Amino acid sequence: MSDEVFDSNRDGEKCVRISIPEVVYDRIKQRIKNTGFENVSDFVTFVLRVIEDSTSNEPFSDEDEKKIKERLRSIGYID
Repeated sequence: MSDEVFDSNRDGEKCVRISIPEVVYDRIKQRIKNTGFENVSDFVTFVLRVIEDSTSNEPFSDEDEKKIKERLRSIGYID
């Protein structure tokens, strides 16, 4: 598979396409309504960054953790 760049996001970051099952896409699309995420791609990027950051050796700052929890709470992933 090629790592060819296909597009850029709002922040000017180069982006590539990935494939996910349509049923997963549809569930995420429904779940993110009225959450501040503009589209599925923004949500998936957010979640992947959280996962990537959580596997690094550097801990989250208290502020980062608070923001993450607030976003996940707003979309029903945590209470």
